Amino acid sequence: MSLIKITSEPALHFQEIDVKDKYNFIKQIGKGSYGEVWLVQPLRSKQIKQVRKLIYLKQQNSAPQTELEAAEREAKLLSSLKHPNIVSYIESFRSVDNFLNIVMSYCEGGDLYTKLKERKTKQQILSENQIVEWFVQICMALQYMHDRNVLHRDLKTQNIFLTKNDIVKVGDLGIARILDNSSDMATTIIGTP
Repeated sequence: MSLIKITSEPALHFQEIDVKDKYNFIKQIGKGSYGEVWLVQPLRSKQIKQVRKLIYLKQQNSAPQTELEAAEREAKLLSSLKHPNIVSYIESFRSVDNFLNIVMSYCEGGDLYTKLKERKTKQQILSENQIVEWFVQICMALQYMHDRNVLHRDLKTQNIFLTKNDIVKVGDLGIARILDNSSDMATTIIGTP
């Protein structure tokens, strides 16, 4: 299957690649109205990644244009952010089977919302040290983003992920905004209430 790669250039340029030569799709770990999330393994590495696949072209059940534009913006933004507490961008491509694919690092620990819910169900209390450690990591990621005039705009426990070693990774930057100037701050209210 031929694929088209989206580079991190301001205008999207496409380059053909063949997905079978790069990734083995292991299993689907999520499904939404307009796409899927898959665990994948690069053929030249043992490190598991995740791919978010969004139906790209206008057809029945395709993602709305605004959803696709947000996904493309997220891919571009992720490609420019390199921080140990932000989900790592690997690459993006549009496949000939009409999917926009965004390859990112996989956080084996799941999201913070699920982790906290599980701990509550089991009546397990988090240590103060663990809470402070996660808080500091979240703050470091946000400081890094804010230093680059990027606002997350939907920060919540479902968008904070954990590695198998409980390292925080802020993710889901689909509605993040890059501020051009300080007056942009007034028009940035969006996200989950």
